[in-house]
Amino acid sequence: MKNFKMLIAALSILAMTGAVNAGGVGYIDYAKVIDNYDYAKQVTKEVDAKGLEMQQYLVDKEKEYKSLDTPLKKQTFEERISQEFKAKENAYMALKEKREQEVYTKIKDAAKAVMVEQKLDAVMDVRGVFVGGIDITPNVISKLKGTK
Repeated sequence: MKNFKMLIAALSILAMTGAVNAGGVGYIDYAKVIDNYDYAKQVTKEVDAKGLEMQQYLVDKEKEYKSLDTPLKKQTFEERISQEFKAKENAYMALKEKREQEVYTKIKDAAKAVMVEQKLDAVMDVRGVFVGGIDITPNVISKLKGTK
């Protein structure tokens, strides 16, 4: 019985020290990570270029529209351009969503790696932290710069 009480006491001590050694919660400033991540900058430029391309398309089509001389030609032109633009807009939105998801996934993977390295319990966005936590933003940025 005495050995059993010693075993319980030892297990209690181990359980308490395990709780004390828990890593805690880390947080990242997602906007700062984006600002310092070259791939995210590249993706932003690519998406912005597609947006500007769409704007230029509309400007060009507006010039064409003004050169049409009959109401029937203008109506037919409007219908055709409306369909073309809708297709371009859908392609743009799909590209934007895909690229943003790629960036998010890479940042999330880097944050997970830092979480494991630092033995943290969780990683949050800085906007969700009121007090406490460990800022791992620089570590995540370093991890991202180390991977392509």
